[in-house]
Amino acid sequence: MNRRESTVDNESASRVRHVACIGAGVIGGGWVAHFLARGYRVTAWDPAPDAAEKLRRLVDAAWPALTELGLADGASRDNLTVADTLEEAVAEAEFVQESAPEDLALKQDLLAKIDAATPADVVISSSTSGYPMTDMQTRCANPGRLVVGHPFNPPYLIPLVEVVGGESSEQWAVDFAAEFFEVAGKHVIKMDREVPGFIANRLQEAIWREALHMVDNGEATVEQIDASITEGPGLRWPLLGPCLTFHLAGGEGGMAHMLDHFGPSLKSPWTRLEAPELTPELRDRMVDGCEEAADGRSIPELVADRDKAVIAVMRAVNEVRGAR
Repeated sequence: MNRRESTVDNESASRVRHVACIGAGVIGGGWVAHFLARGYRVTAWDPAPDAAEKLRRLVDAAWPALTELGLADGASRDNLTVADTLEEAVAEAEFVQESAPEDLALKQDLLAKIDAATPADVVISSSTSGYPMTDMQTRCANPGRLVVGHPFNPPYLIPLVEVVGGESSEQWAVDFAAEFFEVAGKHVIKMDREVPGFIANRLQEAIWREALHMVDNGEATVEQIDASITEGPGLRWPLLGPCLTFHLAGGEGGMAHMLDHFGPSLKSPWTRLEAPELTPELRDRMVDGCEEAADGRSIPELVADRDKAVIAVMRAVNEVRGAR
């Protein structure tokens, strides 16, 4: 990626008030709902003949949840315009979010058209679930301003956005996109390098593929697999995630003890994924990373935080189940 010095700051990202959303399906429509709830003016475009009607139904369906979360000042569904053409949609855009289907040739062609029609200083972000921006920006005349802004479904509810540029992306564009998404209420992971599927999808896909293997081999049912997560590790992950969860599994010794004690189990056939060699370097990176993520909290403090979070999650889930 081109490392031109960034001049982006939080104030410049805060000045964005008009977002164009290209593609208005489940993901694109979710983005539209999110941006409207955050007080932006949104112009959307989708080539489907019934796109406008479907988009407004999606926004209406999402609005109660967004209202409960809390709408920004000026938030209104009336701030949505559905354009007749792509060119009309991006003509006055200050940020563009593309959410077309996962077809590489389609995305290459569409991003080139967006690039040609969008004002030259506007960042263009793609919702791709797995394609590297390096592969998608090949037909663009101005590839430096294109980045990946990968959300999680539904984008109006799940905070995560993974931001990363391609080989031809400029650092200023990556920084601007990250700042913009943060201002727009997202939790941003600004990745250091491209990797197919990014971070969250690779982790999710690992579980999904193992689940398919287990069903295919008669080792577990769909119900058992889902319950193993919702009634097990899934309850711990909202606060700590898998790494800090294993950090606590090491007791007072933390991740260092966990790896030293359970490291040999990486050679056990617990999954069809091949584990990396647990080298001293990898061990130290995991230990240091957990210490950094703990941010000064002791093991007992992390345990107390985890227990409070698990109880809160269990109560919330039981409330939803009881309301059915």
